[in-house]
Amino acid sequence: MNRQSLIKKFDKQAKKYDKRRINGQASKFRQRIFQEAEGKVLEVAIGSGLNFPYYRNNIELTGLDFSHEMLKTAQNAALNYPFKTTFIQNDIETFEFDENSFDTIISSGSLCAYQDPVDVLNKFQKWCKPEGKILMLEHGISTNKLLAGLQKSLNPLVLKVVGCHQNRNISDIVKESRLSLVREERYLAGYLYLIWAKP
Repeated sequence: MNRQSLIKKFDKQAKKYDKRRINGQASKFRQRIFQEAEGKVLEVAIGSGLNFPYYRNNIELTGLDFSHEMLKTAQNAALNYPFKTTFIQNDIETFEFDENSFDTIISSGSLCAYQDPVDVLNKFQKWCKPEGKILMLEHGISTNKLLAGLQKSLNPLVLKVVGCHQNRNISDIVKESRLSLVREERYLAGYLYLIWAKP
């Protein structure tokens, strides 16, 4: 799928994502991991700002997304939170920050959409300060064989409709990257991955 088609798909989903900020089914998992964000924080593929309720008040947040509509929704949502925000509309797969720019890097439900997710994680390793942290909440292939089979069979259709892969093994992607895995937790039949990593 070309990038412009993918961007249009996420533009169309902005309002739907916005409704999930408070009552999304992953809320308790977002709180579990993203309350640990601190300092200068980069959230890639920030979307509509689903993680805003779980951030500390004193962070400095930079949000990156290639979808204009998602960013517009996130900017409006940010008005309700006390932390300082900066938003950048660009594609993480082609964008560059300076090395060692951030204390925390956040990825939330975005590894499914990248053409080269390992390359994106290697960017995290470069952009995060040596003593910093990378926090991820991602969906991927289930540990349940029946569900995993369904994910594999539906993947072409879901990719075409909403622009994301259902059958990626997030654990393997992290291990292939230059990140150091600190901890991993799996929930919802292993479909949901919570990952704590270091650069």
